[in-house]
Amino acid sequence: MKIERQTKILQLINAYDIETQEDLANKLIEEGFIVTQATISRDIRELRLTKIATADGKQKYVVLQNKETKMNEKFIRVFRDGFSSMDRAGNLIVLKTLNGMAMAVAAAIDSLQYDDVVGCIAGDDTIFCAVRTEHDAIKIMEKFSKLANHHL
Repeated sequence: MKIERQTKILQLINAYDIETQEDLANKLIEEGFIVTQATISRDIRELRLTKIATADGKQKYVVLQNKETKMNEKFIRVFRDGFSSMDRAGNLIVLKTLNGMAMAVAAAIDSLQYDDVVGCIAGDDTIFCAVRTEHDAIKIMEKFSKLANHHL
């Protein structure tokens, strides 16, 4: 349940400007999760979420961008848990995920900060991952395959 809840948290902070732990708790409750303030606080700490200022002067939670191994392991776990298959069309990689996991897997890909990945667009179970060149797309697909198959 923890992995599902933390995956949903990543999805929610990417989809909405969530300002407070209370806002996050309410969104999780709307999604069917039973949470306490202590659980939310622990998840925020474990996921290494931080607040940044938005353009309108408010704040929102985001994933702290860093290269720490522990954090990368969490993103790799989210990738593995959601990944189903992939195909390529030129420099575009199309990834299929379990239903409802595309946003979390796309967030994990973005957080892994591969230089050749320009960005991802996620639906419910499909991700379009734009890569700089076709050659780079092949290299990234190899990396995704290694991640999915537990070969780091």
